[in-house]
Amino acid sequence: MIKRVLLAFFVLLIIAQFFRSEKNLGVTGGPNDLTVKYAVAGPVKDLLQRACYDCHSNRTRYPWYSEIQPVGWWLSKHVTEGKENLNFSEFGAYPTKRMVTRLEQISEDVSEKAMPLPSYTWAHRDARLTADEIKLLTDWAESLHDEIAPE
Repeated sequence: MIKRVLLAFFVLLIIAQFFRSEKNLGVTGGPNDLTVKYAVAGPVKDLLQRACYDCHSNRTRYPWYSEIQPVGWWLSKHVTEGKENLNFSEFGAYPTKRMVTRLEQISEDVSEKAMPLPSYTWAHRDARLTADEIKLLTDWAESLHDEIAPE
């Protein structure tokens, strides 16, 4: 019985490899990209690209294990949801109210260490933020918020 269950699981795992999700391999740095539309200091830009852009832009750097299903499906769902919430590649096209709201959310999520997600930083150690980097990002988000927010 256990052998049949294991065999069925193995066969399903092999079949799953033929069903792949579409990869997020678009362009960053386009005309609506946050870093093109607004002046973003080098250290902040580097942090955003290192810790945020994989899930919140039109281009994701995929690790080797994304080729293994169902991990690839899980990552694809993660990226899709991240981009729906906030897409730095399209930020400049957002209505002002949405930009302001997203900047508030960035400041809150980063300061509360809700972002980057622990599941992301577990596999991407370079995305872990130090206290100084958290302060840098929250100060930047608040500054840009004040610049964009209508009075």
